[in-house]
Amino acid sequence: MKDIDTPIVIRGILSSSNISLKAWPRRHITDPEMKAAKNISENVSHSYGMNVTTHNCYGTDHFFIFRLFLLQYGTVRFFFIKTDYCMNRFRQIKLCIVPFLLLTAFSHIQAATLPANASMTLDDAVHIGLERSRMLEIARLDRDMTSQKIRETWAQVLPQISSDFTYTRSLKPSVLFFPDIFNGGTSNSFIPLVISADNAATATINVRQALFNGSAFAGIKAAGILRKMSNEAYRNTEAAVIADIKMSYFDALISRDQLKLIEQSIERWQQSRKDTRAMFRQGVAADIDTLKAYLSVENLRPDLIQAENRVATTMTKLKNVIGIPLDSTVILSGKLELSSATYPQDIAAAYREALDSRPDLRQLDLQVKAEGEKVSAARAERYPVISAFGQFESQTAFNDNVKTSESRWPVSTAVGLEVSLPIFTGYRTSAQVAQARITQMQTRTRVEDLKDAIRAEVEVRLLNFRESQKRIDVQSKTISVAERSYKISLLRFKEGIGTRLELTDAELQLNKAKTNYLQAVYDYLVASVQLDKALGRSETSVSAK
Repeated sequence: MKDIDTPIVIRGILSSSNISLKAWPRRHITDPEMKAAKNISENVSHSYGMNVTTHNCYGTDHFFIFRLFLLQYGTVRFFFIKTDYCMNRFRQIKLCIVPFLLLTAFSHIQAATLPANASMTLDDAVHIGLERSRMLEIARLDRDMTSQKIRETWAQVLPQISSDFTYTRSLKPSVLFFPDIFNGGTSNSFIPLVISADNAATATINVRQALFNGSAFAGIKAAGILRKMSNEAYRNTEAAVIADIKMSYFDALISRDQLKLIEQSIERWQQSRKDTRAMFRQGVAADIDTLKAYLSVENLRPDLIQAENRVATTMTKLKNVIGIPLDSTVILSGKLELSSATYPQDIAAAYREALDSRPDLRQLDLQVKAEGEKVSAARAERYPVISAFGQFESQTAFNDNVKTSESRWPVSTAVGLEVSLPIFTGYRTSAQVAQARITQMQTRTRVEDLKDAIRAEVEVRLLNFRESQKRIDVQSKTISVAERSYKISLLRFKEGIGTRLELTDAELQLNKAKTNYLQAVYDYLVASVQLDKALGRSETSVSAK
């Protein structure tokens, strides 16, 4: 089947299930071309479920030959129609349209990831934050960099192949002076002899393979350890990112709940002010009681403003931590409630878990091993280095009166074995060995120091976690008592047997009990996050939702 060789203008109307094509050919289409177009239309309709209709502006039933290209993204389909004559023009159109379509699709992906007024749990925040964290991206790039360094290390024991080509143009010929003994001269007379051609070229291929290189072998072992170190560094960064996201999420939750407590307190005082006014009109309450009720509401206004500002700032910090646009609207669906995570009962068990799981400690332990390989690499400088080599060389030389195709290119090859053994290096090798050993000793000292720091951190975090648990147990009982006390005081005030001071005190006690319980739960969650990090736990699944 051949394409149309005459100009055709194509206009397409796209929809989800139909495509209508119109063409303005400069000649009528032959019957074979019409049949071929019908076959294409039927194949497209059958393959993609699209109703393809072709029209000819001459008002006939003639069809035109076209090629249909499908670019499908999800449920959206884009069709490109191209003929050979119009190929260049459509290529330009596609260069403009395709980037636009891709950008549009990308924007839809972004919008789908974070729709307007999105409801976000703690798991969602952690998941989005891990995907968009720049710190983790840097850690990933560091890990990729380590992989490339490992490849570079292996290059020392892999074959090295190089090629050279040299061309020389003689501006003035090179000569050698020989005694003029063949022409009747004496040994004191010399004649110049031209030894260079007008043109000279040399092509060489060199191959070298290391057979034994102790330093390179030790470097390869150290590179394998370096890969594990980069993985532990990534885990350490991931744990820090997760902890930051959780802390920011809990900060946003407590600021939201504190705002609710203030709004509830204002609502109670406003209701109390209405009741006081009604009692004042009945002659039961004094005018001073209405003034106190008014002041109780207005004195909470500054606290309300501060609470609203805390909500805005904590939400901004949360958006920044998880990497979403600051102007996006997010609704937190999580609650400040106790998690079901279990922790060691004693400090010794917690310390053992931390020693087994902390990525920073593992990284230092691996560093000690890697520096041990560096000691071996420095010591291996005393050993011989054995390499095999081979060379393939071809050269030529000819004058300007000789054609290049007639020049000769004789070939020479050579193979060999090279052994290099340092005899005396001016104490350089022994100094390098000593430096590597000192560096390893320094790292071992840092490991012991980190273990002591981990022991102290685990103990502090565990004590803080237990303290928050005890406060929760106490405050959970206090809230019910404070609520009952407020109801009784409110009833006594309405009956005229209670005072405004009694009601105010009951309101303050209720608000303080709820605030203390909320703070205790927040401290518990924060302590659990800090304890998880101290123990080396970095699970992204959490219980608080």
